[in-house]
Amino acid sequence: MDTTSKHSPAEPHASYRSDCPSRTVVEVLANKWSMYVLAALRRAEGPMRFNELRRLLDGITQKMLTQTLRTLERDGLVERTVYPTTPPRVEYALTEVGVAAGKLTTAIADWSFEHAREILAARADFDARSRLPAEPVS
Repeated sequence: MDTTSKHSPAEPHASYRSDCPSRTVVEVLANKWSMYVLAALRRAEGPMRFNELRRLLDGITQKMLTQTLRTLERDGLVERTVYPTTPPRVEYALTEVGVAAGKLTTAIADWSFEHAREILAARADFDARSRLPAEPVS
């Protein structure tokens, strides 16, 4: 039995319950843009500026990047540093907890990249089967 579990042995599936606080964490980490931001910051050689992230994350809007960074900062995964310059320079970096989360999201991103062809082929096969007329019932 795993003695490092945060749940008591009587509640091995507590994280499946709707009132479990871990659900809110999973919601943040499962967000597409959160995953990409965490992975991008983890792979960066240092802190990144807003526009660097925006250029790197093709398709993200300014509004969505702002919301995602605020959520990650609120959850203690990203640290925002403002430098007193004109105009102000703002940089984003992962916190220690963010580095750990970034390892997870990077692993998912790497797995997705590695298996994308297989997944797309499976989707195409499924869609092709779904378009076939149903066999008549005898």
